[in-house]
Amino acid sequence: MVGQVDNGSAAVGRQRFLADAAERGLDVQLVERLAARSLEEAAGILGITPADIVKSLVVKRKDGTFLFALIPGDRQISWPKLRTLVGVNKLSLPSADVAFDATGYERGTITPLGSTTAWPVYADATIAGRHISMGAGEHGYGAFVDADALTAALGAVVADISEPN
Repeated sequence: MVGQVDNGSAAVGRQRFLADAAERGLDVQLVERLAARSLEEAAGILGITPADIVKSLVVKRKDGTFLFALIPGDRQISWPKLRTLVGVNKLSLPSADVAFDATGYERGTITPLGSTTAWPVYADATIAGRHISMGAGEHGYGAFVDADALTAALGAVVADISEPN
C-alpha cells in the first residue's frame, strides 16, 4: 500500500499512518473495511470483539494542548482517572474541527501514528496483551496491531483510564 500513488487528501492520512508505523518498526496489517452502524457491527465485520476495537480519542487540556487516549470500544474514558494521571483538573473532547487541526485526521480515522503533531499517548491498561484494531488515517481502512508493541513504540503511558460503558 505504501507505494500507491496518492490521489486524495484522505489517502495522505493513510500514508502518514503507514510511514510512521514503518519508521517506528511497528508491524501493522492494513485492512479495508465496510462502514458499520455500530461498534458491534464493526466488530462482527472484522471478526473480533468490541473490546478489540480501540478508539483513539483526542483530548484537549485547559492550556490548549492535546493528548491521545486509547480506549477499548466496549469502555469509555474515566475522566477522574485520566485527570488525576495527567495532573490537571480539566480535560475535554474537542469538536471535530479542532481534533482535525490537532492531528490532521478526521473523526473515525484518528490515530496517534502519523498525527501531524506527536501528542502524548495514554493507553488504557485493558488493551495490554491484545491484538487490536484501530483507525488507520482514512475512512474505509483499519489496522491490526499488537497493543503492547504499539504502546511501546509510542512511548505511551499505560494505566487504568477507563470504565465500562
